[in-house]
Amino acid sequence: MLAQLSKGECTVSDLAKPFRDEMSLPAVTKHLKVLEKAGLITKSKDAQYRPCKLNADGLKEAADWMQEYRMFWEESFDRLDDYLKTVVAAEKKEKTKKPKGKKKKHASRK
Repeated sequence: MLAQLSKGECTVSDLAKPFRDEMSLPAVTKHLKVLEKAGLITKSKDAQYRPCKLNADGLKEAADWMQEYRMFWEESFDRLDDYLKTVVAAEKKEKTKKPKGKKKKHASRK
């Protein structure tokens, strides 16, 4: 729905069309209320129509919030990557060592 609204203002009915097989109109309306409450869209009244449009300020705020977490997760994944490289290197080192095992004794026959 946000992608559709990025192309311009749409009515609730227009926004519901692509989802008519998966969602009822009341479900679409409820979803739009959640987006509106989150500050991502605005709805207005035009006679019997309820045109919706993106709220740029709300989207910027959401993008800024996500950016903080994106940096956190990228740093976490970088640390995990560094750790896994050390584990893999240690495993390779262990495999290249020749085993220093004891010679097997053959059981003598009586």
